Amino acid sequence: MPPLLFLPSEEAYKAHFRNTLVRNEITTFHGVPVKFRNESFGHAFFESTRRDRNKDAFSSVRAMHMDWIKPTLEDQVTDWYQGYLKKYSVYVPTRSVSIAYDNFVVILKYKTSSVGLSAEFITCYVANKYNIRKIRTSPLWNVDICQTAFKKFGR
Repeated sequence: MPPLLFLPSEEAYKAHFRNTLVRNEITTFHGVPVKFRNESFGHAFFESTRRDRNKDAFSSVRAMHMDWIKPTLEDQVTDWYQGYLKKYSVYVPTRSVSIAYDNFVVILKYKTSSVGLSAEFITCYVANKYNIRKIRTSPLWNVDICQTAFKKFGR
């Protein structure tokens, strides 16, 4: 298990995110390149204090796990599940939820182009026992299922 990351401030975590993930090429175990955007920092490392989906507070707990993202995506023993779109109450093979260490999850959204399949980092967090059980009963994700979905439905 990778060590937790302890930095002195939100700004230090933001700089670390930019320097280690946004500015580097990260590829999943399956060979899919993953794009990290500066704008993802807020969604990934903030939480809602009122549980109303308005992420208004920096989460040091989420940020301490930042260095777990890359190994989760690259490790061949990571478990991969299809993402769930709550709005439509459906699992989609064009999103993945990966779990490698404890209950730490990384969520990616995929797209396809003339150069092939690629992914965008959406968020990460330490899931509670209820959520991790739900995730682990989701349909499995793999590259072939994802690519088939794009061929079937386009994008």
